[in-house]
This record gives sequence, C-alpha cells and structure tokens, in this order.
Amino acid sequence: MTTYSQEAQELPRSYRRIAGVGLLLGPALSVVGTFYWQDGGVQGVDAAVFNVLSSLAWLVGLVGVFRAIEPRAPRYAAIALPLACYGVLGGVAFGLQGMHEELFGVSHSDAVRLLEPYPVAASLLFWFAGPLFPISLFFLGLVLARIRAVPVAIGGLICLGAVVFPISRIPREVLIAHVADLLLLLPFLYVGIQMIAGRLRPRAATR
Repeated sequence: MTTYSQEAQELPRSYRRIAGVGLLLGPALSVVGTFYWQDGGVQGVDAAVFNVLSSLAWLVGLVGVFRAIEPRAPRYAAIALPLACYGVLGGVAFGLQGMHEELFGVSHSDAVRLLEPYPVAASLLFWFAGPLFPISLFFLGLVLARIRAVPVAIGGLICLGAVVFPISRIPREVLIAHVADLLLLLPFLYVGIQMIAGRLRPRAATR
C-alpha cells in the first residue's frame, strides 16, 4: 500500500476556493462568449473579452488542479502544467485575434492569410499554443480518472469536450462550439465544486 500524507494533499482553503472558482468561471465565461460570435465565424470584440477572461480563470483553476494531484502524479504535473499554461496563452491570442478582426474589418480567413509572412510568430502564438489547450485537457481527463480523483464518467466528459473543442474553433462553427463549451462546463462544474470543498484528492494507489 502506497500512502500519501494528508498535508501533501491538502491545499489552503483560500487557495482551493480561488482555484475552484477559476474552474467554474473558465468554461462558464467561454459559454457566454460563444453567444457573441458574429456571422462568418468572427468572434468580435465582445466575444474576445469573454475569451480572455475565460483564459485567465482557466489558468488559475488548472494550476490548482495540478497542485492537488501532484502527490499522486508528480512527473505528469511537472510536465503538464507549463504546457497547459502555454495552451491557455494560446486562448488569449485566439481572443485577441477575434478582437482585431472586428476592429480592422477583416474576415477570419483574411486574418489567417495575413499571418503567412510571419510563420515563426504565428506558430508560437497560434499553431503551437492553441492546440495545447485541448490536448492538455484531454490528458488531464485521463489522468484524473486514472488516479481516481474524479469518477471515470467525469474524466470521459473532459476528454470528449477536449476533442470537440478544436473541431469547433478551427472552422468557427458556432453550433459545435456550443456543444464543446457544454461538454467542458459540465465536468468542470463538478471538479470546481470538489476543489472548493477540498475533496479533489487522488486516492492512494494499491499495489
């Protein structure tokens, strides 16, 4: 039997509450922001504001999750946390791009075309960072279920939402975006509440 001390798994109450609220607000703000998408897949200024604030909430919440599961999956947490943070920054870039599309009156396809002369910058800010967010969520769902920090159904919903997320964002399909937002909102409502209550703790492994 491998055990972990209570101190190693317990986060300060104030930290849990802030991280839990981040996990609730991250997907919730994304849900609201998608309703502000404009015709032709342009996010626009209003949607961009919600997207950037959502990214901030996601960052706060995900850091808390990785801290909570670190005793049970230390190597994964050490590697996945910076990658997830990079992915969240990609979400900020995604939101700001939508803001610029409306401000300068260009379509999404034109905005992508205008990035072609800057392949390194575009790759670092969009093509690398952007996919890391759903990829990070997919593996987080797998790990949370594997270490029994959440029920398998919750981990599965996180993975499913992570798969649908880029399917909606790349072609800017509003209906699919609503589905992706809902698929991430439902499991992270559970995870956020568990975090606030101090119950997001991995169970000790049995050998």
